[in-house]
Amino acid sequence: MRKRWFSLAAVGAVLVATLVPATPAMAAPTFKVPFPCNQSWSGQTRSDHSPAYAIDFNRTDDLGDPVVASAPGTVDRVTDLGGTSYGKYVRIDHGNGYTTYYAHLSSFNVSVGQTVGYGRVIGYVGSTGGSTGPHLHYEQRLNGNDIQARFNGALALYWGTKTYTSDNGCSGSNYGAGTVNTAGADLTVRSGPGTGYSAVGSVADGAKVTIYCQTSGTTVTGTYGTSSIWDRIGTGRYISDAYVYTGYDGYIPGVPRC
Repeated sequence: MRKRWFSLAAVGAVLVATLVPATPAMAAPTFKVPFPCNQSWSGQTRSDHSPAYAIDFNRTDDLGDPVVASAPGTVDRVTDLGGTSYGKYVRIDHGNGYTTYYAHLSSFNVSVGQTVGYGRVIGYVGSTGGSTGPHLHYEQRLNGNDIQARFNGALALYWGTKTYTSDNGCSGSNYGAGTVNTAGADLTVRSGPGTGYSAVGSVADGAKVTIYCQTSGTTVTGTYGTSSIWDRIGTGRYISDAYVYTGYDGYIPGVPRC
């Protein structure tokens, strides 16, 4: 009798395992090309790459070009490995086990714990680590394992080279980022886009700022030349773009006009 009992229990266990549905895989984020709106980049994949499904992005004179978050998430690594491996790289956690890697950067524009959205500048193209020339090494991973990359749900080309045109940040609802550079002095914050507006505070040299929108105003000559562009960094808070490094000579693509 005991033998029959264990046999029935085993059958029951099999039935339970059969009837209980498997946990469905969580939907992947809608990843976009990791460069600003309307830029075209050559993306190469090759079977001897490490990891195999990574993409190397290039375009002419790309050293220092901005790299943007390919999907919303939280920055959980900003790391410099020196002259080996990824060199300077950023990792973004997108939730549900999905992460993206951005490697061989020349410099960073985010910090650990920071929340980012589409079009958010996270760093700049470089040739750090085990790189032989400027490019962006890009990965999509699930639960730590590299997966074949998709952009807007479409599978990237494996194996070969393809030109990808970005629609990242094209909605006009994204924020920009910059780093204040005054060579030492604090930068005056104005209540409006011009030197004739009242001073409402200051930001320190080297401070990272979020740019909510940009507009034209008083022409100012600063660290980055002469510009009439002003960046709104908060409600009623404007600074001259002539003192802000954004990776662009003019308006930031995808950032709305005030």
